[in-house]
Amino acid sequence: MIIESHYEDLKTPTGPMRTYFYRPADDAATASAGRRWGGLLLYSEIFQQTGPIRRLAETYASEGFLVAVPEIYHEHEPPGTALGYDDTGKDKGNAYKHKTKLSTFDSDARTVLDTLRASSRCNGNLGVVGFCIGGHLAFRAAFQPDVRATTCFYPTDLHSGTLGEGKNADSLQRVKDIRGDLLMIWGRQDPHIPGEGRAKIHQALESSGIRFTWHEFNAEHAFMRDEGSRYDPAVARHCLDLSVGLFHRNLR
Repeated sequence: MIIESHYEDLKTPTGPMRTYFYRPADDAATASAGRRWGGLLLYSEIFQQTGPIRRLAETYASEGFLVAVPEIYHEHEPPGTALGYDDTGKDKGNAYKHKTKLSTFDSDARTVLDTLRASSRCNGNLGVVGFCIGGHLAFRAAFQPDVRATTCFYPTDLHSGTLGEGKNADSLQRVKDIRGDLLMIWGRQDPHIPGEGRAKIHQALESSGIRFTWHEFNAEHAFMRDEGSRYDPAVARHCLDLSVGLFHRNLR
């Protein structure tokens, strides 16, 4: 499927938030029918929209979704910034995740979700997916009552609560706020979320009574990123199928 893309600078209290949009391109049939798609908020790693994140967004769009990728550090970096997959980029990204207020992350999520819903290309059904810090931000976005489905890929800082200014996130304590279907995907060899951390998260989800599905694979952190030595193409394809299936069931 051919993909169309553009970006918009969305207005937020902390400045413009560049957000990239991807959707299936119109052909004669879809244009005449006024076809609309489920809206999908896609959260990046700490590096913002890199090549691997853009390709993931395009892949989801090719499955029939209107995908929005916001720059999560828009108050710290100029529009269009992608941090490098190196020590400098990692240090910046990790510093920014502790400089940004949780309220900013949450209000930014609402801004993107409202923009998706208001689009003439959206059918009104909303979902969220995220990777690394984006997995944690997706988990928090799932607190929004109109989010029907969420996929969290190896969400960092969820077990420790160390996201945001003050490193005191209440994400696990708010798990009962999640109303839609939740899919959690992990790498068992991920040093950022060790076994005891995953067990803590699983117990919180299990005791909450929410609808969730849990998958662990023999893979390292960032195994979905199609650059570098940790990429596992076979596992990544399987996990994409799991995630896309979730969104097809809930957003189409």
